[in-house]
Amino acid sequence: MKNIVVTGGSGKAGRAVCRHLVERGYTVLNVDMAPSSDPVCPMLRVDLTDFGQVMDAMQWTGGKDHPFRQFRTPDAVVHLAAIPVPDTNPEELTFRTNIVSTYNVFDAALRAGVRRIVWASSETTLGLPLSAANPPAYAPIDEDHPMRPESAYSLSKDLSEEMARQMARWNPGTTFIGLRLSNVMEPQDYARFAGWQDTPRFREWNLWGYIDARDAAQAVRRSLHVDMEGADHFIIANSNTVMTRDSAGLMAEIFPGVELRGTVKGRETLLSIAKARRVLGYAPEHDWSGPNG
Repeated sequence: MKNIVVTGGSGKAGRAVCRHLVERGYTVLNVDMAPSSDPVCPMLRVDLTDFGQVMDAMQWTGGKDHPFRQFRTPDAVVHLAAIPVPDTNPEELTFRTNIVSTYNVFDAALRAGVRRIVWASSETTLGLPLSAANPPAYAPIDEDHPMRPESAYSLSKDLSEEMARQMARWNPGTTFIGLRLSNVMEPQDYARFAGWQDTPRFREWNLWGYIDARDAAQAVRRSLHVDMEGADHFIIANSNTVMTRDSAGLMAEIFPGVELRGTVKGRETLLSIAKARRVLGYAPEHDWSGPNG
């Protein structure tokens, strides 16, 4: 698993993933429409809604002296490219772009002989944005929580998880790992967190969750190597919330009627990462309020 195609490598999570992998000796190709602000690896401009372009990217060998010249099939594909959030484009455009691009990447990768695909699903599949009118079924939310897509964006991610399950069924021996990434943050974003402390409802929509882009990259790397076949999905968040207050107290104030399952200690995340810890070996390293923020 050393030769990796990363779609969306110019995006917020993508930049961290490319850097994380390159620094650990992987050969990485960034497939995107725009250059990265952190160009640590070669980039190929590809419109992922065009199947022919995607197929070509999966078998791209670069120029004479290019590091990709030595292989025609990548060892794995990390699919992060998408319209990344709801409400920034017409709903139909978001849905069509995300569904078609994901189908194209999955299918082209399989046709090229790729056996492992790690891809970005979303926390939004679990009912976000949450509110008093739309509370979670329970907390901490885990992978057994009902799927409740509330936008074309989250519906595209929900249906992409089903797409992964069926394509894995069609192709025994393949692995599709969907990472339900929380709200991705880079270190420079942490300056904003202080302004949220007096208004907990401002971040109630995802139970005050976040994922440091560097920890998202760690989750991707671990997913590339975990011993499993078929399709599965994992919530990927940091181990704490964006707040300085205790998580149980926040739930009691903002979602008083929601069942709190188990013991929630201190600022512990309300987006459960227990499954990712157990199966992937995922262990967040960055705390926005600590020395590794």
